[in-house]
Amino acid sequence: MKSDKIQKLTLAGALAALTTVATLLIQIPSPTKGYINTGDVLVNLSAWILGPLYGGAAAGIGSALADLISGYTVYAPATLIIKAAMAVVSYFVYKRLSQNRKSFFARLAGAAAAEIIMILGYAVFAGVLYGSFSSALLSVPENIVQGVFGVSVSVALYELLRRNVTKLSVF
Repeated sequence: MKSDKIQKLTLAGALAALTTVATLLIQIPSPTKGYINTGDVLVNLSAWILGPLYGGAAAGIGSALADLISGYTVYAPATLIIKAAMAVVSYFVYKRLSQNRKSFFARLAGAAAAEIIMILGYAVFAGVLYGSFSSALLSVPENIVQGVFGVSVSVALYELLRRNVTKLSVF
C-alpha cells in the first residue's frame, strides 16, 4: 500500500517535470500575450496514467512551473488551476465513457472536454486580468489550435504507449 503511494508520487513528479519540459520545448508566442505549447499532451497523459488526484497535481504543477520559468508569472496561478482541472475532467470523462465505448473514443472525448476547460479557463482569466472579455476572446482561436494538437497527440501517444509499454502496470 505504501509502496503504491510512493510509486504514484514518484511518477507524478516525473510527469510534472515532463509537462514542464513539453510546455517549454515548443512555445509559439501569440499576439494575446500567451503562447501555444505542447504541454497539454502531458496534461492528458498524466490524467490517464495517474488518475485525477496525482494526475491533476502533475499537470497543474508542471504547467505552472513552465509559466514561472518562461516569464509568464502572472499566468502561473491560473495555469495551476486550469491544467489541474483539465486533467481531472479528462480522467472522469474517459472513465465514464469507457464503460460503454471503446477506450480510444473515450480518451478522445476526455481530451476534448479537457481542452474546452482550457479554452474557457484562459478566456475567463484573460477577461478578468485585462478587464475586457471582448479582448479575452481574441485568445480563443490560438487556444483552439493548441487544444486540437493536445487532443490528437495525447490520444495517439497514449495508444502507442499502451500497446508498446506493457511492463508498466499504469497502462
